[in-house]
Amino acid sequence: MIVHDQEHDTIAAIYRAASNWVPAPVWMIPGGKAEPGEPLDDAAARELKEETGLVADPVDLHLVHVVHAEQSWDGAGQFVLFVFATTAWTGELVNTEPDKHLTARWVHAEQLPDPAFPPDAQAIAAYRNGGPAFSRHGWQPSIA
Repeated sequence: MIVHDQEHDTIAAIYRAASNWVPAPVWMIPGGKAEPGEPLDDAAARELKEETGLVADPVDLHLVHVVHAEQSWDGAGQFVLFVFATTAWTGELVNTEPDKHLTARWVHAEQLPDPAFPPDAQAIAAYRNGGPAFSRHGWQPSIA
């Protein structure tokens, strides 16, 4: 999720540690998987709170981008990333999952620091530029 502090033009970011899912530390926006039966906007708000301590009301979230990735880093196959954005939240940004993340901090909203998770970087660029609403990552170009 893109949590945008418009006054400072920063976004909340996490620096995820290497794991079985990511081969090396990488900058990401907060997010994760929806639980069975959980609406996507509720899942985004829940993951934001679990990962950063920031609290956002799902009614304040706006779907800003969808990325269809051809392959996850752990080789588990394709996935679809639904990216919401908000400018309304409460709480202080903290690393609430030090077992998964090396740090959490506000970064300039133009882009994530390097190395950045490519689908998240695509979503941030689309959010900043007003579109497109959809992109692909890792797929071969379409043949028309």
